[in-house]
Amino acid sequence: MPLNSGRVPLASIFRVFFIIGATSFGGGLISWFHREIVTRRRWLTEEQFMSGVALGQVLPGPNVTNLAVYIGQRLRGPRGAAIALGAMLTGPFFLCIALAAVYSEAIRIPGFHAAMDGIAAAAIGMILRLGWMGASHSCRKAAPAVIALAVFIAIGILKWPLLAVVAVAAPLSVALVWPKRKPQGGGGDA
Repeated sequence: MPLNSGRVPLASIFRVFFIIGATSFGGGLISWFHREIVTRRRWLTEEQFMSGVALGQVLPGPNVTNLAVYIGQRLRGPRGAAIALGAMLTGPFFLCIALAAVYSEAIRIPGFHAAMDGIAAAAIGMILRLGWMGASHSCRKAAPAVIALAVFIAIGILKWPLLAVVAVAAPLSVALVWPKRKPQGGGGDA
């Protein structure tokens, strides 16, 4: 359940996702989503958002579109999902068409490439911040921290295939956090 009680208006969902989609260059959309949805508006909890990030990465398709659908669905069901996705893609669609028309002239502007490099650096910083927040939130216990470290080493350092690592790490991590059945009280069997 969202932290802010009550239903989030569809117009608010459209406005937030349109602005994020139209103003996010060079990546880092997930960090923008987190700032707007969790930190500023408190529409979702940290746990709900991180569940959406994980689900978006597992499902086929771009992670950010999957996350937009997830957030919209959590807030207002199927209509919220459709509006969040449509709003996020509308601004960039028209912006890309406009930029394609003037691109050959824009690359000649002094400082254009430096500005694009700066935007990319800011996006990397936002992604690193979100990664740090997710890791610090998820790795409070030893088992998740060990799994996260093992996955980082396997994929990031040893360059093992993603599918093989996920095939081993996913069931192992689920088994480690699966709720244990508590022994039922009462007398023994006679």
